[in-house]
Amino acid sequence: MKLLVRNLNRATTEAELLEIFTEHGLVETCDLVIDKENGQSKGFGFVEMPKTQEAKAAIKKIDGAHIAGNKVRVKMAE
Repeated sequence: MKLLVRNLNRATTEAELLEIFTEHGLVETCDLVIDKENGQSKGFGFVEMPKTQEAKAAIKKIDGAHIAGNKVRVKMAE
């Protein structure tokens, strides 16, 4: 299941995002969206988790959590 993670602090790294989600299950991919002009995070990314139950548990736990000062939003990617 592919998840959209929004409202990330722009200083949050891909490694930090991966660590947050691996606490809730296996992560296949973890990608921050990077601005090509300045090389900085755009404040959102995608995480892919192969097990639906683990992905739903991650959404439930992480959506609305404060990470690096920002209230993060997580939902299923469309």
